[in-house]
Amino acid sequence: MAEAEVGSGKGESEEMSLKDKGNEFFKAGNYLKAAALYTQAIKQDPSNPTLYSNRAAAFLNLVKLNKALTDAETTITLNPQWEKGYFRKGCILEAMERYDDALAAFQIALQYNPQSAEVSRKIKRLSQLAKDKKRAQEVQNLRSNIDMAKSLETLKSEMSDKYAAEDCWKDMFSFLVVTMETAVKSWHDTSKVDPRVYFLLDKVKTQTDKYAPVVNIDKAFESPHTHSSCFSFLRQYAEDSFSGAACVVAPKSIIAYPQVWKGQGSRRWRHGQHDGFFVQFESPLLRKVWFISSSNEMGKTLCRDPEVLDIAAHEVLPRLFKEKLSNSS
Repeated sequence: MAEAEVGSGKGESEEMSLKDKGNEFFKAGNYLKAAALYTQAIKQDPSNPTLYSNRAAAFLNLVKLNKALTDAETTITLNPQWEKGYFRKGCILEAMERYDDALAAFQIALQYNPQSAEVSRKIKRLSQLAKDKKRAQEVQNLRSNIDMAKSLETLKSEMSDKYAAEDCWKDMFSFLVVTMETAVKSWHDTSKVDPRVYFLLDKVKTQTDKYAPVVNIDKAFESPHTHSSCFSFLRQYAEDSFSGAACVVAPKSIIAYPQVWKGQGSRRWRHGQHDGFFVQFESPLLRKVWFISSSNEMGKTLCRDPEVLDIAAHEVLPRLFKEKLSNSS
């Protein structure tokens, strides 16, 4: 609530009357009329910091934040040691969501009035808001700046060791990165990915009118029979389409654990409580599987870095390509 101190000097009774009328309208919630009365009072006493402070409070309630901030700054200029000016400034900056600046203003206010419980509460609240805003921005940056190439950097040397031709392994690496990033973006946007197998088709040999680069596998995990049938089809598809590599993307939610993991029985899995999805890379010389877990932070879905798993224990599908033991171009 806006309050004013009794002033002194020529025209005092009229000034007080305008100010007091403004206070009454402010208490009644008529902030526009209160601001108008404070403005009239300021014209008669332009060096009175209390009037600017009161008008700043009225403008704040009217959401005229720039005008309110100007009045708060004027209040401070006219009386630099008055806690109220800094308090007003802090409240206005808080409304602007400039939490760090608001916190600084409240901290100055506390210096001039260390016993103020209201200012102390503001500082505690603003400290948390500033922390939350910073983390929300970090989460948004992580959601926006997806860089799977960086996360998979160590895979490059393994691929180059397996494949002698640089163009070959670089194409495979790019294919994997794009597939993963597409899946992560989909998860961020919708909290789901479609179960699919992506194929790296041969630019020359593949009959593109007959073989698509993507195959849906949404029925693959309904039973051991459908799982086996899907695997058989995909293995033949990879061979007939002359694909050089493939990526399996499957959400954890559709896999009946641990049925697709051969020989693992009912063992517990460390990601059992986390939502997310698998990405399994398949090629004649190299097989890898990752789990990308997700969480909810600041109201947003956020994917974690891919965690490589032991493919012998956690393969989503059996080997899709016939194994080769020597480097291939």
